[in-house]
Amino acid sequence: MEVLDSRRLTGPGLVWDRPAAVLDVRLSPDEAEQLIPAWQETVREIMDRLGLQSESIKVRRFADGASLAISAPIDTLYTATDINDWAWAAITGKTADDETPETLAQAETRLAKALAGEKNPQLIKLVVEAEKRGLPWLADDEELTLGLGVNGQTWPVDQLPEIAAVEWSRLGRIPLGLVTGTNGKTTSVRFLTRMARAAGQTVGVSSTDWIAVNDEILDRGDWSGPGGARNVLRDQRVDMGILETARGGLLRRGLGVASADAVLITNIAEDHLGEFGVMHLEELTDVKWIVTSALGDSGTAVLNAEDDKLVKRGLAAHFPVTWFSLDPELPLIQKAVSQNQTVVVLRGRNLNIIRKGKETTILEVGEIPLAMDGAARHNIANALGAIGLASALGLPRESIADGLRKTRPEDNPGRCNLFSIDGADVLVDFAHNPHGIAAIFELARTRKAKRRLMLIGQAGDRSDQAIGELAARAWNIGLDKVIIKEMAEYARGRPTGEVAQLIKNSMLACGAKEDQLAYFQTEPEAVSAALDWARPGDLLILFIHEQIDDVLAMLKEKKDGSAQST
Repeated sequence: MEVLDSRRLTGPGLVWDRPAAVLDVRLSPDEAEQLIPAWQETVREIMDRLGLQSESIKVRRFADGASLAISAPIDTLYTATDINDWAWAAITGKTADDETPETLAQAETRLAKALAGEKNPQLIKLVVEAEKRGLPWLADDEELTLGLGVNGQTWPVDQLPEIAAVEWSRLGRIPLGLVTGTNGKTTSVRFLTRMARAAGQTVGVSSTDWIAVNDEILDRGDWSGPGGARNVLRDQRVDMGILETARGGLLRRGLGVASADAVLITNIAEDHLGEFGVMHLEELTDVKWIVTSALGDSGTAVLNAEDDKLVKRGLAAHFPVTWFSLDPELPLIQKAVSQNQTVVVLRGRNLNIIRKGKETTILEVGEIPLAMDGAARHNIANALGAIGLASALGLPRESIADGLRKTRPEDNPGRCNLFSIDGADVLVDFAHNPHGIAAIFELARTRKAKRRLMLIGQAGDRSDQAIGELAARAWNIGLDKVIIKEMAEYARGRPTGEVAQLIKNSMLACGAKEDQLAYFQTEPEAVSAALDWARPGDLLILFIHEQIDDVLAMLKEKKDGSAQST
């Protein structure tokens, strides 16, 4: 029995479609049968005593535990989290600091005071009024925003206006698109940003790299959760929003917006399984699918027609779906065209959109720098998805094409950047899951080279078998040298050298020789060794994760040609 996490969900999440407090616990089946009913009974009793009879409780079971959720208004989520923590301590006799849990009477006194102090009736009144008027709103600990971007206004939560004092007529929506999936999210956001700018929009962007308005970066870091969404949508310059919406943010805090015009889901593939009770691909699909809750009945979902899990969901959807695929002859694509659905496909070397049976070419593969003249098929797929989302947001064909042409390597740092150094090609990417790595394998296989070197490592949360299989696939693309690196930040409890040894053993079993394999603990050391080994005509494939900025700076100093990227 173990508490894994206690958190507030400020929007729809995996457990529920509303704000809630969630407690993730690891339990054996016997513990679950005993403790979950006791938690439900205890939570219900304390909530009723606190006057929260209208709020609900919910349980989501997963393989080795459960998520225990309490619904709550947006202004009382901290108290709801306290209620959850106390109830669990009360039934288990364990608190975070190993003190004796409060009695019911003690907890009621303390939590009633906390609840009274946290409630903000004026905030709730304004939110209810906004929803009556069909207006979007954003709220956090410090501010309330009604409307979005150029059509929004923000107030401190302790200085809220009366309903009559709000200029409701000037508040409204802006076009808003969400991007999620396992791979290709950030690249798709880069494409969409350029498309929107080409159409003359002032675009607010949140992503795993930064938040920005047009080219002005407001802050660097992973802003792919609700905090990033609020930051850019509160900027009164913004008249279109493009929000990368990653798994972590959806699980930790829920979806950051209640409504959107369109969403793009790039694919579903193995990544971060085991976190927050997400153990299987079907559950990961549930997480990614959360973004569709923002569509209502009229928003559009842009889905990968080559992903079986997305196809299953899309065929049952109650909202319009745009499909995209590298294969125009795919039966699903053919059927969608016959039913006058919108599809985006690669036909020959052209990226085409088909609406109501009419097919229009957007541009040719060779015009997209990130497609590397067709070699980077994963980025052609990203471009197809971005076309679908841009079209759903109403961007014109010319702007969509121009945006794809203008998305340059420097817009996409660390994602398949290609450098020429002393006559050798150096390909850098921070793909970290099997699907993303496989895409780089495929790209590397298509590029001509006298010799091939790969710098590779793996996170410790992969199974021994998965690490071995990935190493075997890497070796079998035709490598002459492999440098195995340590990934200390991603060791996940494994001792130093263990993952590297698994990679080495797998490659030796595939026919590699000892002198073809090397090992370094840091990425800059490994990259320096790779450059020392290289000769003109070679291809170096470098998977970089922990020191990407340092490595890119090193390579930019040494390059003898313009960096390219896909």
